[in-house]
Amino acid sequence: MVRARTTPGPGRPRLVEDGAAVEVVLDGAARRFHAIWLRDNAPEPGTRHPDNGQKLITVLDLPPQTRIAEAQWAKGRLRVRFTPEDLTADFDPDWLAAHAYDALGPAPPGWTPPHITLWDAAIAEALPVLDFETVRAEEPARLKWLGLIRRFGFARLRNGPTTDGAALDIARLAGFVRETNYGRAFDVRTEARPANLAFTALGLPPHTDNPYRDPPPGLQVLACLRSAVEGGESILVDGFAAARRLAWEDPEAFRLLARYPARFEYAGEAGVRLQAKAPMIGLGVDGELTALRVNARSAAALTDVPYEEMAGFYRAWRSLAEMFERHDLRLRFSLAPGEAMVFDNLRVLHAREAFTSSGARWLQGCYVDRDGLYSTLAAAETEGRMR
Repeated sequence: MVRARTTPGPGRPRLVEDGAAVEVVLDGAARRFHAIWLRDNAPEPGTRHPDNGQKLITVLDLPPQTRIAEAQWAKGRLRVRFTPEDLTADFDPDWLAAHAYDALGPAPPGWTPPHITLWDAAIAEALPVLDFETVRAEEPARLKWLGLIRRFGFARLRNGPTTDGAALDIARLAGFVRETNYGRAFDVRTEARPANLAFTALGLPPHTDNPYRDPPPGLQVLACLRSAVEGGESILVDGFAAARRLAWEDPEAFRLLARYPARFEYAGEAGVRLQAKAPMIGLGVDGELTALRVNARSAAALTDVPYEEMAGFYRAWRSLAEMFERHDLRLRFSLAPGEAMVFDNLRVLHAREAFTSSGARWLQGCYVDRDGLYSTLAAAETEGRMR
């Protein structure tokens, strides 16, 4: 992603509140920055290590009475002299614009950051399916594919491997595999005595995986190795889009599901008993949508909702479940051998139709931590490799 350079405004930066802050004009908009904030983020060797960029100071090293004695534009950068330390630091206007916090107003409930695009069923006509070998061999294609996962919460591949270990081959393109009690990779196929309903021919309603873990897996890979059955169509729902629509149509339901935690549990093979609790609609402290945890198969008894709110909570839960069933929010497709999808397990719900015929069907999956994907994209953007 190429970003236009930030244009500093004309004239000298203005000190406000007796030097407790400075006001500058960036791209025509006035922005204020506190002296203590600028001092904490000063890009000079005494504050950050010159080789790795890590901070060398803590908040205890910042004088509480820090003020700005002088501020001016010098060689295209904001030059600030602090007191009482008599320290001078230069700030890049692009960095200031990217980190400006002035004029932040109250955010709507369930807001999402700019790099996220909410979607509905119409996305089927617009989202590309990339070639596995191209993504593996060419960095621009890989960055494009990773960018799709970050923006839309999922991306698809075709012409991929159909041998055992295929899910791990795909996972290496996205980040680091997270091993669970299911192993590094797991097979999704019908079993005589299934430990999980996923290993049956039954249809599965929209859900997120492993809400009984703390934290749940970030990304999931599902690769199709064999498919000789009728039915079993895959379904994806943008949980963030559904939650936003719930906030508009039924604010009280949104409030209840974001306010009170649900409980989830899983008892599998000997020695495995997993339990966790968290709201079905996860919000950051600033109201940003951060996660959905929805899985009827793993839902445990609710014990954290007050008596006065319990009936309303169940009504809210039903409203959210009905939202996931709306056809205009559901993306439907079939995975053929060699095709795969990677999706954000904390945002995108997945489901499948029941199988309507017998035959071989073999999907292989694994979980991937999201930090590897975000790190790859952040480094590429910083180094100017994103287009």
